[in-house]
Amino acid sequence: MAEKASGGVQSVERVFELLELITDAGGDVTLSELSSSTELPLPTIHRLLRTLVSLGYVRQLPNRRYALGPRLIRLGEGANKQLGALAAPQLAMLVERLGETSNMAVLDSDMVIYVAQVPSPHAMRMFTEVGRRAHTHDTGVGKAILAQLDDDQVRSIVARQGMPTPTPYSLGDVESLLSDLDKIRARGYAIDEQEQEIGVRCFSMAVPNAPTPTAISVSGPVSRVDESFGERAVPLLREAAANISAELNRT
Repeated sequence: MAEKASGGVQSVERVFELLELITDAGGDVTLSELSSSTELPLPTIHRLLRTLVSLGYVRQLPNRRYALGPRLIRLGEGANKQLGALAAPQLAMLVERLGETSNMAVLDSDMVIYVAQVPSPHAMRMFTEVGRRAHTHDTGVGKAILAQLDDDQVRSIVARQGMPTPTPYSLGDVESLLSDLDKIRARGYAIDEQEQEIGVRCFSMAVPNAPTPTAISVSGPVSRVDESFGERAVPLLREAAANISAELNRT
């Protein structure tokens, strides 16, 4: 009979603990790093990793580090589609009330991945392909997500992914980013001030209590997405984020 802990199957809990530890470490770790991050016995870690490798959910690299495996991609894509479908009514509400494109993105391997979008009815509008990956430091959704993390986590993410500057407005060093994140935490929302694309401004807000770091946004041309737009957008973003959070945490 399967061992149980906290009402669940202990071996399943241990498997997911290892997968989350690998994810938190940036996607690959050594056996000793895993051992120092968990109270699991080393033989148990090794046995579980062997099983995960055989199933394709973990890979053993030539340097003997362990990395997330390709079979997780299909699971992640399916979860992202479901997350996008859940958020679609709230994103549609934002477009109806504000007239600009709304997006939802999640943190995935130190990058943001867009999982849902409802486009603006305007001919000139912001467009991001669902499934596109982007850096965290130069996107509204990315900065809204980073603002939920502590500074050490932010530094680690930036160290692993770098800080390219696609526009003259992009933040190019970690201290400038941390300063901006302090402002985001204080006011409760992020602004992409033409940092990803010239001529495009974005207001974004994190979804509270999401199982994975998640944010929503409204974006459009700077000629329409101005300060008065932001005053209308922020309370609507807060309402939409709260509604999405309630759906995600419904039991």
